Amino acid sequence: MTGPDLLRRALLRDTPQSSDYDLNPEVVLPPGRVLRPASVLVAVCEGKGGPSVLLTKRASGLKHHPGQIAFPGGKIDAGDGSPEAAALREAQEEVGLNPALVTLIGRLPAHETVTGYTVTPVLGHIETCFDTRAEAGEVEEVFRVPLAHLAQPVNFRVERRMWRGQWRRYYAVPYGPYYIWGATARMLRALAERLA
Repeated sequence: MTGPDLLRRALLRDTPQSSDYDLNPEVVLPPGRVLRPASVLVAVCEGKGGPSVLLTKRASGLKHHPGQIAFPGGKIDAGDGSPEAAALREAQEEVGLNPALVTLIGRLPAHETVTGYTVTPVLGHIETCFDTRAEAGEVEEVFRVPLAHLAQPVNFRVERRMWRGQWRRYYAVPYGPYYIWGATARMLRALAERLA
């Protein structure tokens, strides 16, 4: 089975939307809350060591989420037209990915963040690895994590930290020197559940 076929098969499995609140059922969310739309590109790249997922380490000088691991992505602008267009635009800006190299596979369920976004993860396949270019000031590093590592639910663990005066539980899936946690880890966990 080819990489795109495996990813398409994963999209056939039905899993619910995810949230930063999944592991914190005591949190009562206000009804009628308005979430801002965003999208990220979950890019699976083929390479010598097998398929891998493209991730970024955000610049340490950023106001929001400095130094955290994230997918390329961001807010959906009015001119984007779709989550797919926004994810591809952001990936080109942040890591130098030519949109023509990406075969779009589909969307994973939306993810709600504690910062008030509803994020659409767009699953894409890249036939060959490309030379990345980190956007100065926004992205500190671009790296890849083997899909084999991220596809194993056993590699995910639940951790907790104090946030706004309360303990908050979240998923983490460390890999080497990279501490992947929070929304990124939760979306990767959703993919792992579909690939299992």
